[in-house]
Amino acid sequence: MISRFKLAMCLWVSFSACANAQSPAVGAPPEASNMKLVGSSDLQARSAYQPTIHHQGERWIAYIGHHGGTDDIPAPVNTQTGKAEPNGTSIVDVTDPAQPKYLRHIPGQEGKYEAGGAQMVRICDGKALPKGDKSAVYMLRSFGGEAHEIWNVADPANPVLVTRIGGLKDTHKNWWECDTGIAFLVSGAPDWRTRRMTQVYDLSDPANPKKIRDFGLPGQEPGADGAVPTELHGPISTGPEGNRVYFGYGTNKGGFLQIVDREKLLNGPKEPTPDNLRLPEISRLAMSAFNGAHTVFPMKGMPIAEFAKDKDGKTRDIVMIVDEAILNECAEPRQMVWFADVTVENRPMMISSFTVPESSGSFCERGGRFGSHSSNESMAPVYYKKMAFIAFFNAGVRALDIRDPYQPKEVGYFIPSITAATDKRCVTVDGKDRCKTAIQTNNVETDERGYIYIVDRANTGLHILELTGAARSVAGVP
Repeated sequence: MISRFKLAMCLWVSFSACANAQSPAVGAPPEASNMKLVGSSDLQARSAYQPTIHHQGERWIAYIGHHGGTDDIPAPVNTQTGKAEPNGTSIVDVTDPAQPKYLRHIPGQEGKYEAGGAQMVRICDGKALPKGDKSAVYMLRSFGGEAHEIWNVADPANPVLVTRIGGLKDTHKNWWECDTGIAFLVSGAPDWRTRRMTQVYDLSDPANPKKIRDFGLPGQEPGADGAVPTELHGPISTGPEGNRVYFGYGTNKGGFLQIVDREKLLNGPKEPTPDNLRLPEISRLAMSAFNGAHTVFPMKGMPIAEFAKDKDGKTRDIVMIVDEAILNECAEPRQMVWFADVTVENRPMMISSFTVPESSGSFCERGGRFGSHSSNESMAPVYYKKMAFIAFFNAGVRALDIRDPYQPKEVGYFIPSITAATDKRCVTVDGKDRCKTAIQTNNVETDERGYIYIVDRANTGLHILELTGAARSVAGVP
């Protein structure tokens, strides 16, 4: 119960402030500022990870990766077939974002939580790939921890498996260049000493994958000894024109940003010796022992209005670094968003940060994770270098004005409503589990139309949003 004093304070401040101080319940409305709900899909109550939105002919299709099942429901029922299936990939037609149409579920690896499912998904048109089938649309997805798969989803309701890269011990957050076919696959090669490193593949002909090399940090390679450096989380490449690959290591502690010369990575000596692994590296930016690097999102050549009259440095190369919170109810240091100036590549430096104020919603008390997880990764002009959207678990998605990355500003947010499908999150107190039901906005993506797509780790589904008010003005969206 709320104390009389707290209740009085809530009444004195505002009804909405009082509502924010309590954990929302099933049936309570969403919490929002300058963002509104357009449409939603329950995704068959499957825990969701990466959404990728693809303009496919005259349609817009959302491809959504899933974690494995839960202890209570290891294999949810596919409502289209009536059969229980391990979590895998959901395919949803979002051409009309107000009325999403669930098209297909492709089962993933059996297993619960991180041990199953098919978390990661990327899409390339066959006509864009140098050696692809011009009539195909290819979906690259992880398959639990054991493989990467490529499917032809030209007919998204009837996908066809094309090829499989197997024999792995883990997978995660891949990157695929559609114009070259080069893929940076986050893998666990059995002979490497770390759970996750990089396997570089030529997937320009998806039916015939060609491995280029294995890559990681010195000390992770086969035959090394001593301490094993922190594992990879995910890369983002700027392609041959930008000639850089940005790697994020660590999840919620001891992480860093690594800047790599793409040409040297692809064409340098391939044997994984310490010297060969160091060769492509330009620099690193170490994080605190408190923080990791889940997403490292490059924004090169950003015009900075504040520096417009300066002789030099009117534009800056920026990398946004997003940590991942992994423990419930704030049982770890705060994971947040950081902005690094990498204009001088061998001397990268942190310039600013962002977090949601905990007191704005009593988020440590709501249950589940509170802190950042991921950002949108689309580089479409509608938002690129202007706005970023950050998944913040029980604080929903946050819209940031990043036109001045030295001073990022929140201009909107959306916290979805809890539903009957929303899963509980527990902590152990005095030897007993204390469980709360909380929104866990896990990942976010945008499309070229300006819609924002968020998915929930706690089985609450997909929410399609749009900006309103001041946030819409910041983005310059009509």
